Amino acid sequence: MTDSPALVIFDLDGTLVDPAGSITGGIAHSLATHGLPVPDSEALNAMVGPPLVESLRTIAGLPDTVIPAVVTTYRERYISEGMGQSRPYPGIPELLDRLRGAGYHLSVATQKPEGLAKKLLGMHGLDTRFHSIHGAPDDETLPPLPDGKASIVAAALEVNHADRTRAVLIGDRRNDAAGAAANHIACIGVAWGFAEPGELEAQELAALVADAEEAGDAVERLFPPAGRADTIEATEASTCR
Repeated sequence: MTDSPALVIFDLDGTLVDPAGSITGGIAHSLATHGLPVPDSEALNAMVGPPLVESLRTIAGLPDTVIPAVVTTYRERYISEGMGQSRPYPGIPELLDRLRGAGYHLSVATQKPEGLAKKLLGMHGLDTRFHSIHGAPDDETLPPLPDGKASIVAAALEVNHADRTRAVLIGDRRNDAAGAAANHIACIGVAWGFAEPGELEAQELAALVADAEEAGDAVERLFPPAGRADTIEATEASTCR
């Protein structure tokens, strides 16, 4: 077994932090402010995760000419009100402490603007638990990254000098699984986020977990911490496939 620390990369919204309606409510408010149609709740939920510009274009069906103004209104409200409404999901701080204490390196890869991601994590006292935090460009009027989440995940791998055979991404949407697959690393899906029915089951996952404790167990099955190498032999392979 290699001595290099395994790297655990986390998605942000829907995985680490529950937006508590701040994203969907903020999008609805911004659209209404500009006199634009507001999608139904199912469509709004689908907009959590992907870049906002992309969601406004492909899900809300907005023309490019109005997107910058809608983004500006949304972001102003999110900073003033939305971030304060969000909360870490149950067990997340404990999960991060458990993994760091066991010697894993931790990182964040999100399609949220990087500066905003750092501010959000700092607000909840989670930022210092990570070795690195990576996100999209802070200028949200720029086109979405052409490779989706892949280059953001790649940045986390590079900064942490990670062995890709000892890295895993934990997320709640198909774009997380795609970002992991593009970088040839494992992916653990979480059932508490914003995935549509059957979305995660259709992905190639190392595991699909129901809570933070199960997420920690799944990481330890993939990459047993020091002194726990024997535990992998006692784990049924069917629990992580």
